[in-house]
Amino acid sequence: MADHRGHIMTDTMNDQHNDSGSDPELLRRWRLILGRYAGQPNSAAMNPHDQQIDHALDYLYGREYQGRGLLRTPGSGGSLDPSAIRAVDWLQRTRTLFPQDVFERIQQHAVEKYQLAELLQDPDVLRSLEPNQALARTLLGMRGRMSAQMRDAVQDVIRQVVEEITRRLRPQFVNALVGRRNRFRRSHMPSAQNFDWRATIAANLRHYDLASGRLLIARPIFNARVKRHLPWDVILCVDQSASMLDSVMYSAVVAGILSSLPTVNVKLVVFDTSVVDLTHLAADPVQLLLTVQLGGGTDIGRAMQYCETLVRTPQRTVIALISDFEEGALPGPLLASVQRMTEARVKVLGLAALDEAARPVYDHTMAQRLAGRGAEVAALTPAHFAEWLAEVMA
Repeated sequence: MADHRGHIMTDTMNDQHNDSGSDPELLRRWRLILGRYAGQPNSAAMNPHDQQIDHALDYLYGREYQGRGLLRTPGSGGSLDPSAIRAVDWLQRTRTLFPQDVFERIQQHAVEKYQLAELLQDPDVLRSLEPNQALARTLLGMRGRMSAQMRDAVQDVIRQVVEEITRRLRPQFVNALVGRRNRFRRSHMPSAQNFDWRATIAANLRHYDLASGRLLIARPIFNARVKRHLPWDVILCVDQSASMLDSVMYSAVVAGILSSLPTVNVKLVVFDTSVVDLTHLAADPVQLLLTVQLGGGTDIGRAMQYCETLVRTPQRTVIALISDFEEGALPGPLLASVQRMTEARVKVLGLAALDEAARPVYDHTMAQRLAGRGAEVAALTPAHFAEWLAEVMA
């Protein structure tokens, strides 16, 4: 508890930029970090705002102490125990006490670690929560245990999260895939993806300042982009085992973005030990996420064999296997399928991570064996996946 609460209070105090180094200030900080079980638990020395912060944190993080069998310190004063305040009231009050990023972390702890079920049983309460990926993960994980009246509220939250991710990622895929850079035609429309640094340096060498040792850029040069006309088939083969929830979420968004581009024909396959073709939902990431069944084992070979049957034009087909490569079946069928497709000139990509944090956790041995059969394997964020896809399709 002290670890979670301590991080929350450290972030809050950093945001407030309180530089006081006095002993009373240090005592105040430690009191707020440690909570009512601090060595000096008397809250009378705290101002009213500090007391509200202390009560809000104690309502949530005090559950850790209670779970360990620790009782309230005698004489510690009143508190906001779970029986004294509704979770929704606590949530609304907490939202006003902390900066936005800190509040989102507290909300995440409440839902994921301390399982405040009340927050997820009332549609109005659910809609009042901050829609973010942590909340979406929790809702998708417990979707089958929710009442019918909660489904619309869950869909609203998932839609907001999907729209936010799409807003951030769509420009990357459009810039990378709708056109390729034309180094023989210049553009006056500045874009980081189109910036030609070699040509810019060559064109501005006369502006080099010897005194400062700096090159002054009087005229940056950008490459124009030309339209692609021949579409590619992109088959997304997505592992939907429980450990791949973040990747499933981003894969759904990526499928939706790719489906809207004229240069790409998208097929979407999800798998655990079974294989399900969800191509008909590829353009609707919200319904896709509400359809996938997370969990189960992993039979990657079976999924790749199915994707192999979808190939129509090998030279213009990309199969992106999004998985941790933890094969539950014998590896022979998987490796044989990958080798057959790469020999037929299908571009087989193995994507080991598909979340913003890019923290890959995957079977390195299997990844190396796939690479040995001709697949290209990498651990990338969605934005970098867009550039990788563009390079493969160039």
